[in-house]
Amino acid sequence: MSTPALELIDVRAGYGRIEVLHGVSLSVPAGTVFALLGPNGAGKTTTMAVASGRVQPTAGCVHVAGKHVNRVAPENLAKAGVCRIPEGRGVFPNLTVAENLRMWTYASDLSVKEVQERAFARFPRLGERRNQLAGTMSGGEQQMLAMSRALVTEPGVLLLDEISMGLAPRIVSELYDVVGQLAADGISILLVEQFARTALAVADYAAVMTGGRIAMVGQPDDVAGFVNEAYLGGAA
Repeated sequence: MSTPALELIDVRAGYGRIEVLHGVSLSVPAGTVFALLGPNGAGKTTTMAVASGRVQPTAGCVHVAGKHVNRVAPENLAKAGVCRIPEGRGVFPNLTVAENLRMWTYASDLSVKEVQERAFARFPRLGERRNQLAGTMSGGEQQMLAMSRALVTEPGVLLLDEISMGLAPRIVSELYDVVGQLAADGISILLVEQFARTALAVADYAAVMTGGRIAMVGQPDDVAGFVNEAYLGGAA
């Protein structure tokens, strides 16, 4: 068995005295897409925050490529190959597209020209908007800009948190095409997604969370019915 790209082992975590995760264990095999599903309040975003180092576990272990990374600061986890694209996009709204891409170079050995070439090749629309302020672009275009960070840093693990939030289905489809391409390039992806069918269409594995625990883990076909019947009322 190869070493998982990301592994959480019996993780407990929360905020102050409120425990949100009650012994969460999951394993993202290298080079795969792993979807984390479940209703609002299940603990999905907290799990992502633990994986990115933004929330420290009170118990349990977090491993990245087999290395124990509890208490490692988020910036050091990023250097170790963990890239998180947060809900809300996380771009610099008062900078142009080109200026945002320049910011990505600080986490890379690539030149500004190389960064732009990669981003514009994968997202041609960003090339058309290169001189536009990021904050004036559509939500989908901002999400493309945020995801371009992964093209630059070439992370070992990419964490995607609700990238479809508030976007039209056509744009969501475009973004998930890119998710598939990134996985094909060998990047391991853990994603949280409100639309189960969208996530399961690109996932190799999936887990369902409820009440701060993992309720089920399996391949997409195994998980789909469980999600519909138990958690999303058949409307995934």
